[in-house]
Amino acid sequence: MKARIPKHREFVISFADGYEKADECWEKLMEIMDAYKKEGKSVYTPSFIEDNEDKVKALQQQYEFTYTIEEK
Repeated sequence: MKARIPKHREFVISFADGYEKADECWEKLMEIMDAYKKEGKSVYTPSFIEDNEDKVKALQQQYEFTYTIEEK
């Protein structure tokens, strides 16, 4: 069986080693994805990054992480 996944971009989140709030932040990032899915959209939607980058930046100010956007 073959599955073709469309080319897409994704957030790559990085925490410092030993960062204590990484799990808490990760849960909030997952909430962003879940809310997006509840809108009937997929994380493979071409506008996923644009639709959610402001939310990720808001979390970035609250938690200590960096992110890049990579094309897969």
